[in-house]
Amino acid sequence: MFHSVYNARNFLTFVSCLSSQKISVGYIVAALCEIWLSCRTRREVSFLKSYYWHWCVAFSLSAIYLGLLYGLYVPDWQFEMSNATSSVFPTNHSYVYMVKCSLRGDLGPACNSAGMIDRYILGIDHLYKKPVYRNLKECNMSIDGQVPDNSASWCHAPFDPEGVLSSLTAAVTCIIGLQYGHLLAHLQDHKGRMENWTLFSFSLLVAGLLLAVIGDPVNKSLYTFSYMLITSASAGITYSALYLLVDVYDYRCLTFVLEWMGKHSLSIFVLVSSNLAVITIQGFCWAAPENNMIHWIVSRFVRR
Repeated sequence: MFHSVYNARNFLTFVSCLSSQKISVGYIVAALCEIWLSCRTRREVSFLKSYYWHWCVAFSLSAIYLGLLYGLYVPDWQFEMSNATSSVFPTNHSYVYMVKCSLRGDLGPACNSAGMIDRYILGIDHLYKKPVYRNLKECNMSIDGQVPDNSASWCHAPFDPEGVLSSLTAAVTCIIGLQYGHLLAHLQDHKGRMENWTLFSFSLLVAGLLLAVIGDPVNKSLYTFSYMLITSASAGITYSALYLLVDVYDYRCLTFVLEWMGKHSLSIFVLVSSNLAVITIQGFCWAAPENNMIHWIVSRFVRR
């Protein structure tokens, strides 16, 4: 799985799909917590005390994430852009862009510490070339995906939303998900499971919304703390609703598709995120290569 699968002429331009790596990091941390840090000895021991080391790891990772995100100083930085992303420069030309920062605690696209950490550890040539913030009005992106050369300098910079720093909060998400499994395993009655899941989920939701109100934005690209809490709560609420529908009321006639997707979730993710599914579907065409289902969908519903 590679970011630059279409124009990768050199093996060094290949970039492993960091999204899958982030999921792997989260699963590894959760698995190690379950193997080495579980200390449940008696059924009457409370839920929080039984797995307090899990919560210690989660709070430690959260503290490190928040400390780096808000406390790390981001100096001015520069990067070189080749003609591949320019609409004006000649084919053999490159241009050096300068981004003014010299601050800390900024969560904007230009000067956040997550991007700086990725540039130092992964290298700017191994980051995603078309980040989502190019859609902001400051970048004036054209319909064909080109950013004008007179746009803000950071509009031309690569940025990976699945970077190193966001792996910390992704690991916390997996630890939170692990606790839902603990409740499922240690509580035998439906009522107890539903009560604990609901209380846990809405507590996370309230905490996430409170953080969003006081200034921590819900930002997927940075995988902010509020985003992590709200999405974890949403997943917990959805899981509780499906459990009530399927396991309590035994209503399964319309949920077999969801069951199949749950059993093959990682395979589906790999096929979609790596464009393998899209490439495979594009391979079936009628008379000409452009007469395929993907081209028809894009031309009818995306490009106006």
